[in-house]
Amino acid sequence: MIKYLRYLLFPFSILYGIVVFVRNKLYDIGLFKATGFDIPIICVGNLVVGGSGKSPVTEYLVRLFPDRKIAILSRGYGRKTKGFILANDQATAETIGDEPMQFYRKFPQVTVAVCEDRVLGARQLEKDHDLIILDDAYQHRAIRAGFYILLFEFEKLLNFQFLLPAGNLRESFSGYKRAQSILITKSPEVVNPKDAEKCLRKFEDKWQKEALFSSLSYQELVPLISGENRLCESITKNTNVFLLTGIANPKPLLQYLGQFTSHILHHDYPDHYRFSVQDVDKLLNDFRNDPAAEKIIITTEKDAQRLLDDTLKELLLNLPIFYLPVKIGLSAKDKIIFDQKIIAYVSSHTRNR
Repeated sequence: MIKYLRYLLFPFSILYGIVVFVRNKLYDIGLFKATGFDIPIICVGNLVVGGSGKSPVTEYLVRLFPDRKIAILSRGYGRKTKGFILANDQATAETIGDEPMQFYRKFPQVTVAVCEDRVLGARQLEKDHDLIILDDAYQHRAIRAGFYILLFEFEKLLNFQFLLPAGNLRESFSGYKRAQSILITKSPEVVNPKDAEKCLRKFEDKWQKEALFSSLSYQELVPLISGENRLCESITKNTNVFLLTGIANPKPLLQYLGQFTSHILHHDYPDHYRFSVQDVDKLLNDFRNDPAAEKIIITTEKDAQRLLDDTLKELLLNLPIFYLPVKIGLSAKDKIIFDQKIIAYVSSHTRNR
């Protein structure tokens, strides 16, 4: 059914591709203005709609510069507000979006802001910061970043991809040529040489040398409700896991948890889904009606931001519910290459105060 739907949508993909191609060309030749800034700006983005691991890469960059005054500027996908907003203690996933809320809670030393107009947002931030990280702004050509990190999801890169609306590509695949660094994310820790070659063949020689493979590194479970001091015992083959996700691709998480137990009941929702009281009640009914002696509720760190809404949080008190943080993993060799390129860029473009 999906195959035939793609055929029907293919003419619209051609029209969409022409519009995007012309728009990019107008930026390339300077007829459309791109605004640059005097401070280092790193853009983390992708060509495909959906999760490719941008948040873990953004967090990686924050940790790479512990002594810099950093601002993360995001669109704030899914928020109910408009315009430029600085995250503060009154912020919620509804006011700034789930991913910015995650950054704000995780990195109190970092300024987190949202603005659909990235140029306007950067102007608000440039004076008081040493580095701006643009989250998901690869197609936002109105702002000119100094360093572009483009992400491709490993499994999707192995397959042919269509432009929207028949497929998930936001622009032509050749858009990768604007990137200074390419990360193939969610790769196996040990990539099959044939798969690696198949992925790299998608790029021209120059960019093949810029492409690195990264994996997901899941961390220890963290209680959703802070201050409860509840420790999570290790997940065993006898543990029933009730998994709640609203992310684009939960497959890697399911594979990870599947290493420990085959008893996983997945409550699966679309990316950035706003959980309702009814959704949480359904989860809790399933959990409470399960007779297993060992059972636990797990969600992602991004989903946790939406569950911490006051109404939903009240329903989840005194339950064994945890979120699972994730980092990117790079081989020792690739980490050196990746880090050195980014550090060299930031160092060479640092503004004299």
